Amino acid sequence: MNIHEYQTKDLLKGYGVPVPQGKVAHTDANAATAAEDIGGERWVVKAQIHAGGRGKGGGVKVAESVDQVRQYADQMIGSSLVTPQTGPEGRLVHRVLVEEASSIVKEFYLGLVIDRATQRITVIASDSGGMEIEEVARKNPERVVREVIDPAVGMQDFQCRKTAARIGLTGKQMSGAVKMMKALYRCFRDKDALLAEINPLALVEDGSLVAVDAKMSFDGNALYKQSDITELRDFDEEDPKEVEATGHGLNYIALDGDVGCIVNGAGLAMATMDAISFHGGKPANFLDVGGGASPEKVGNAFRIVLQDDNVKIILVNIFAGINRCDWIAEGLVQAMKDLDINVPIVVRLAGTNVEQGREILKSSGFPFIMAGNLDDAATRVVDKLKGATP
Repeated sequence: MNIHEYQTKDLLKGYGVPVPQGKVAHTDANAATAAEDIGGERWVVKAQIHAGGRGKGGGVKVAESVDQVRQYADQMIGSSLVTPQTGPEGRLVHRVLVEEASSIVKEFYLGLVIDRATQRITVIASDSGGMEIEEVARKNPERVVREVIDPAVGMQDFQCRKTAARIGLTGKQMSGAVKMMKALYRCFRDKDALLAEINPLALVEDGSLVAVDAKMSFDGNALYKQSDITELRDFDEEDPKEVEATGHGLNYIALDGDVGCIVNGAGLAMATMDAISFHGGKPANFLDVGGGASPEKVGNAFRIVLQDDNVKIILVNIFAGINRCDWIAEGLVQAMKDLDINVPIVVRLAGTNVEQGREILKSSGFPFIMAGNLDDAATRVVDKLKGATP
């Protein structure tokens, strides 16, 4: 789960991370009032969407007057902001963040992620702030610093000092960096975050460090114990299909292909997507119905997948252990009766009650395309697509 920049900054501020003074605004009049309340002579107006690269799309503007703040806010709010991360359709801007403009001397990058290889929180830092860290790592890998944190002892002062020194911070800046890193780590750990990023981390004219921009994302599986974070969720920024799937206990992620996937188990879902890609197809989604999928849950899965107009065929791949193939088959038949399904459906069943499941599908009267194994299923899907394409 992602949150907005202004929400991230409010969260980090509570842990002692220095952030610019700012206020969120939902109208141009609110934005002008916010600028007057903040005071000063220059302000930054930032569109609040869940995507990076806002500056490249015109979503970050420096205003020299309150009237300019009003003007920029009016331009942004209600418009679709297109950035390198949104796709050509862009994201609708519902609010802006108005902040005091910082006098930046030097920009750095500071982030925390969970390294899957070491299964530990890892600090990533660079003296190349304001840029995408992936781009820095690709072009100048020597400028990216990594420090792995031992969960038994937590982040140590010497690790913070070593990281700060390697990106060129000394003296007063060093002590400020240590405090900021430890505060960021506490927030990351306490809130079950997956990513915490300050970019840029700015050295300003008075010699202090300020988090000029920041973002965080959180482990969806831990939200049940993070009620304060859950309250920050902005459903307008999420795919409606993904939101609905969550409500039905389904794990769904939309992709840009044309093969709808309904699978039980995250690992099998990934393997299914790989098999489709291997044979020349493109998955339209990741969807895991879970280990105890009822017929009702299968029907909901079909309904959500079919909301994607790009889906031309559906592959159902079930390896039943805790689950049962006859349950899945009953769900498939019920979905065909209840929904207006006009795309081919390829089904591969294996595991518990597989023969009963196949018999239910065979005697249903619906044109299910049965497959013997995953490779056969993926081949049938792609062959069917090619046959249907002029």
